[in-house]
Amino acid sequence: MKTIIISFPHLGNYHVPIKFFLSHLTDAQILIPPKITKKTIDLGSKYSPDFVCLPFKYNLGNYIEALEQGANVLVQAGGGCRYGCYGEVQEQILRDLGYDFKLVSLVENGKINILSIYKSLKNINPKVNFFKYVYYLIFTMLMIMCMDKIEIYIRKNIGFEKVKNSFKTLETKMLEDFAKTKCISSLIFKYWKYKHKFKQIKVKKVSNPIKVGIIGELYTSMEPFSSYFVEESLAKYNIEIKRFTNLTYLLVKKSKLIKKMLKRSKNYVSYELGADGMDNVARALYLKQKGYDGIIHIKPFGCTPEIGAMPIIDKVCKDNKMPVIYFSFDSQTSNEGIKTRLEALVDMLVERKKKG
Repeated sequence: MKTIIISFPHLGNYHVPIKFFLSHLTDAQILIPPKITKKTIDLGSKYSPDFVCLPFKYNLGNYIEALEQGANVLVQAGGGCRYGCYGEVQEQILRDLGYDFKLVSLVENGKINILSIYKSLKNINPKVNFFKYVYYLIFTMLMIMCMDKIEIYIRKNIGFEKVKNSFKTLETKMLEDFAKTKCISSLIFKYWKYKHKFKQIKVKKVSNPIKVGIIGELYTSMEPFSSYFVEESLAKYNIEIKRFTNLTYLLVKKSKLIKKMLKRSKNYVSYELGADGMDNVARALYLKQKGYDGIIHIKPFGCTPEIGAMPIIDKVCKDNKMPVIYFSFDSQTSNEGIKTRLEALVDMLVERKKKG
């Protein structure tokens, strides 16, 4: 019988809980694609329509690299905007290239459906029962939430670490440890253990540091390579970073916060703009109210919801005298160009800080 080899696109560090989830609910081999590199985006761009957004190209590149390494089942979980329609397009492109595989979509009518995921897993592993599925679904969501909470602390402090790479080294160790967890109680214990360890990392933080909020499209926010490691670059300037979008927000919090965010931004928007468009308007207002020094808005080139949100965010920032800079990424974006604009932003924020 042919061995089932499942793969999926990269998205930050979330390959850890995704592999954990799939390995406990299927008898299949789980293949994590090679780490995203320029080769990934070159492959994706070569076989993608020019007008599609960057996440489509990254994911397609991930799929091709995974298929070349032997994957025969691909998992797709895009949604929230036109990306919810991309699975079928990517499947056709890959079949035209001659690949033999099965595509499993976790999205139904633009949203991730718990029962649909169970049915898809049942097709891969008929032995899996619903109670085991629910247990590992909860287990995996808890792992994601633990990761996201730790990452919030890291962003707040990594720019001030005394010993270079202290946070990254410990985070890598934590993720490896999380992947080996046997039960939920053990996961909770490990979370508190690593939370304590992160707080023990020595930092040299000034009393009133420059604080920058990152808002924008969800994939570009969560996948560091697609934003040219903008968070990592900011940290080198001793800046405290806040980023809103993570899987905890998208899967758990967003539906509960929509009305609150619409109310917060009622002077600027009256309805949702698709994906995270309206969310980012509300976030711009939040960052001003919380005393942040500047905003970085990031998106892939051609992202329709964010293009609609940008003029509104610009109005919010002008009304509140809040500096904002926009980065739009595509396969031709220059790393040096990003670096130069970031340096200019930091210089301006430092001068503003000096003037109070």
